[in-house]
Amino acid sequence: MNKFKLLDSIALLNPLSVERLTLVESDYTYIESLPSGQVGTIVEVYEEREEFHYLVEFADTQGREYAMATLKAEEFLVLQYELTVA
Repeated sequence: MNKFKLLDSIALLNPLSVERLTLVESDYTYIESLPSGQVGTIVEVYEEREEFHYLVEFADTQGREYAMATLKAEEFLVLQYELTVA
């Protein structure tokens, strides 16, 4: 199992319902879900009985946070900016 790290950029694999979100900005209270592909940043890593959970912050292009959610590793894809050659 991969343990991802703080400040990794991620993208959602599936839509994430508003019930699982903590909305920070009142401008976004109308949303029903975040769509698959939405990009966020891991800001905390929790380990519980050998299973990892990740607190992810979602922000706009100006860096203003609008939502947070705790996700399991199988709910997102870590974005890669550099090619790693084995």
